[in-house]
Amino acid sequence: MRRFKAGQTAVRRDVYRSRRVWSEQALRVVADTPEALVAACAPGAEARRPALYAKARADGNRSVRTEAFDALAAGEWELAPGVWQDTELLLWKPSTAWFSINAFYTSAGMRNWYVNFEHPTRRTRDGFDTFDLAVDLAVAPDLSRLTWKDEDEYAHVRRLGIITDAEHQAVDDARAQVLAMLEQRTGPFAESAAWMSWRWAAGWPAPRLPAVPER
Repeated sequence: MRRFKAGQTAVRRDVYRSRRVWSEQALRVVADTPEALVAACAPGAEARRPALYAKARADGNRSVRTEAFDALAAGEWELAPGVWQDTELLLWKPSTAWFSINAFYTSAGMRNWYVNFEHPTRRTRDGFDTFDLAVDLAVAPDLSRLTWKDEDEYAHVRRLGIITDAEHQAVDDARAQVLAMLEQRTGPFAESAAWMSWRWAAGWPAPRLPAVPER
């Protein structure tokens, strides 16, 4: 498996059914070990997202995200350029896990942990491919409270067939795995103090996506 060096740009792509890119986000590699890839993001980092997702954010209308999932199921979506905004992000992603563990930061420090349920990774020349499976878990910085997020969207994509029965079972197994990690304080949760004090390296520019080839 190819390893990335600290400071390199790595592009996370969400790829639907291994055929078409659903989103792209430029990240900066913090560490790449046999256990996990650790990468970070900061305001200004380049991204490409479904146009309807961009519209939902711009309009403050979450219901437009439902339209985005409908477009995904129909195979009819376009990507719009964008940039990461507002927060810094630190991501921990084991290659075979059906989740990543993330932390979001503001100027006041860590805002929260965030577990994103998603496909295991496939390394690419520029980074890695995965696919977001809609449901998420938000956790307080001190690990004292947790909140399941986007269960309504998860149910919707299940109805649309975007998430198969096999993927649903994998998500259920991953939920149990993450809850056990929280209880036992393993993975990044074993180093919560170090994660809480992390900040984006001042000398790192916001990462950029590779240029899109001209057609």
